[in-house]
Amino acid sequence: MLTLRAAVRHGRPGAVAPAETGQDRSGIEKRGRAALPSMIFMDITIHTSFLPHDDPEEALAFYRDTLGFEVRNDVGQGKMRWITVGPAGQPGTSILLAPPAADPGVTDDERRTITEMMAKGTYGWILLATRDLDATFEKVQAGDAEVVQEPTEQPYGIRDCAFRDPAGNLVRIQELR
Repeated sequence: MLTLRAAVRHGRPGAVAPAETGQDRSGIEKRGRAALPSMIFMDITIHTSFLPHDDPEEALAFYRDTLGFEVRNDVGQGKMRWITVGPAGQPGTSILLAPPAADPGVTDDERRTITEMMAKGTYGWILLATRDLDATFEKVQAGDAEVVQEPTEQPYGIRDCAFRDPAGNLVRIQELR
């Protein structure tokens, strides 16, 4: 990992050289280094995102059979299964479908709240993307997924649609342009 000083020295994008002298708001000259920005160049990527499920077989049917994701890992048994899925040809990007009740740090009250939020579809969500939104929408709709929004041009410049997975998670699919 590079420090900001090393990033500046090596010409990394986004690195800003610190000022040597300057004046503060009062007009008094300050000598030495200006405060360094808190951002440091890092080579980091999103590897796995979490979505809860309450029925592993329904989750598999949606993510594997409807969306066409690969199953990368499936551990546990019954409703206590952790299933990792991801888009074919993208081994570095995955979704972990996990039972929310399995976390030992979650209290019984929190489990009830999570269950209620999942039932309303307000607990988990994810954004996916495709080059052919209309074809993707037709395929997902044919898989009996609950349609939340048909393909729509949004006022903020994105064309997308939305579904709910079997656990109630919102799945928005944006069109890549």
